[in-house]
Amino acid sequence: MIFENLPTTPTSEELLDKAFSRAARAGRAKQGREAQESMLQTSSNILGDNLHNVVTEWPDFDHVDEFYYELADAILRDEFADDEGVDRLRKHLSELSWASKKTHDLGREYIGKLPHDADAARKIRKQGFARMGSVMNQVEDDLDAVGRARDALKVLPDIRPDEPTVVVAGYPNVGKSSFVNTVTNAKIETAEYPFTTKGVRVGHFENDRVRWQLVDTPGLLDRPADERNEIEDQAVSALAHAGDVILFFLDPSGTCGYPLDDQRALRAEVADRFGDTPLVTVCNKTDLSEDVEADCYMSIEEGEGVEDALDAAVEAAGYEPELPFEDS
Repeated sequence: MIFENLPTTPTSEELLDKAFSRAARAGRAKQGREAQESMLQTSSNILGDNLHNVVTEWPDFDHVDEFYYELADAILRDEFADDEGVDRLRKHLSELSWASKKTHDLGREYIGKLPHDADAARKIRKQGFARMGSVMNQVEDDLDAVGRARDALKVLPDIRPDEPTVVVAGYPNVGKSSFVNTVTNAKIETAEYPFTTKGVRVGHFENDRVRWQLVDTPGLLDRPADERNEIEDQAVSALAHAGDVILFFLDPSGTCGYPLDDQRALRAEVADRFGDTPLVTVCNKTDLSEDVEADCYMSIEEGEGVEDALDAAVEAAGYEPELPFEDS
């Protein structure tokens, strides 16, 4: 996942402590003007290089898959409590780029001002340190914001937009989680979205040697659109970029606690929101009732029709893997 390995973002105070402590050690190894030059060079390099590294560790959002872009934008809108999201992060990163260049420039500037007199050189070096400290104070909030963004995005589940994906939808208690648990052949990963109370669950299964993702989104695709806030709604848009097929669960028995008409209305909303993405309707709990029109019928409780539902989703997706030696 593109945000998983982002390094911890240092604070302004941490960078200043690191830069000036190492500069002091570098200065003790030399004398006179050379000592002050070494201190300026060391501190400006540490500040400039570390700030540069913070910026370049982030992916270029102009080339991030639409799924991750929209999801990151939704999460950052929530984190920053504004409508800018990714654009706000870009502004903070731009300020850090400026500070990286500025601290390098200050090192060169004050090294050029150093006189041969040791005491006078020490005063110039202190002035250079003060200017670098001022720059770091200016970007203190930017470093904090970038660190918060990193912490918010690193918990995203590993959903890979380049792999075929089945998105599971439907009201709570209709059998979605049980289905995911039954058909996935690997450990199910659960990750909390900052704006939801339940974790997004990702499992995998294989079909004709192709690895498929199965995504369950409690808190997003289990209630009507008018009950979702803007950020949750944008997360649904992000999922639309990742999904190759929607597997929508209906419970005609009513034991889920939601009337069948409400379930059908939610299905219509999901179908409209996901546009051209195929939607397969699954009637679950057939051991209790089959009184609904659906593409396939299943009972998780009885272990009946589960593979048929999965096969129907795969067929509807129409995914064709690229073969390595296929003629262009």
